[in-house]
Amino acid sequence: MLATVISAARDIRVEEVADPAVLAPTDAVVRVVAACVCGSDLWPYRGVTPTTKPRRIGHEFVGIVEEVGSDVSKVSVGDFVIAPFYWCDMTCANCVNGVSTSCLNGGWWGAPDRHGDFVDGGQGERVRVPLADGTLYPTPGTPDPSLIPSLLTLSDVMGTGHHAAVSAGVGPGSTVAVVGDGAVGLCAVLAAKRLGASRIVAMSRHADRQAIARQFGATDIVEERGAEGIARIKELFDGIGPDCVLECVGTAESMDQALRSARPGGMVGYVGVPNGGAELPIQTMFGTNVGANGGVAPVRNYVAELLPEVLDGSLNPGLVFDLELPLSEAAEAYAAMDERRATKVLLRP
Repeated sequence: MLATVISAARDIRVEEVADPAVLAPTDAVVRVVAACVCGSDLWPYRGVTPTTKPRRIGHEFVGIVEEVGSDVSKVSVGDFVIAPFYWCDMTCANCVNGVSTSCLNGGWWGAPDRHGDFVDGGQGERVRVPLADGTLYPTPGTPDPSLIPSLLTLSDVMGTGHHAAVSAGVGPGSTVAVVGDGAVGLCAVLAAKRLGASRIVAMSRHADRQAIARQFGATDIVEERGAEGIARIKELFDGIGPDCVLECVGTAESMDQALRSARPGGMVGYVGVPNGGAELPIQTMFGTNVGANGGVAPVRNYVAELLPEVLDGSLNPGLVFDLELPLSEAAEAYAAMDERRATKVLLRP
């Protein structure tokens, strides 16, 4: 079968690899219907995260179950399933407590499982799924094809944007600013709107992304950055700043922007993967009573809440996909996102 492999910085190839098979009784094999490139995939693509040897890449996919192990009981052959960007059992203490990304028995796509067998990356024609009963979330029946992009966002970016909003305490009447206009930041705008925020500022310099942010519920756009951006945000909120700031980038600059934009006593919800040296300035936070809450988003825990609204059409996060390519053109998908010619790219095997 075909799958995406990263060999070095900016070296993405689609290669023939071995077909996956059930290796443990808790495994399933899923035929991928749609996958995508994530902003965090760009860290190894750009060389920020080193790639020392060729490896499978990709961690967001939806598809149809083709085979299950003897201990799998909650998903069946033929089910259409959503796979989060990690695998988990949904039965351990951490999963039950809502933090399935810290599953005591789980792991990550493209990395070894607890038996030492490598788990497939998500950008391929098929994927072996460990702990299938916990990892996979089956939809009721076969979804309308038009819903595939939005269903795919539940594997990562919509759940991650939602986690930023929940972590910051967004609720009815909240005022919100979102730092970052990638797919996660845009989904954070949508999540804040869904949770009842009264005013939402999207920080964006790109007209196409600003348009999506407006469609998702942004009431204001701020293009400035740094001290000018902070001043502009505060100006929009009576000189003190919004209740909640959602940090969706992961750099030192974006975290500084978020912490210094929130009102005294406000909260920052952070979900940006920290590859840029972001550190919490405790003295600043102490002086302003601004809090920070968040981390790697336990999106598997959010699927049950978000899925019904995707299925009935009231939630349409799939609009973040503005380019669709065949899997064979994965290298172009990475280049398009790296060069900001695309917000998020959907891949069809």
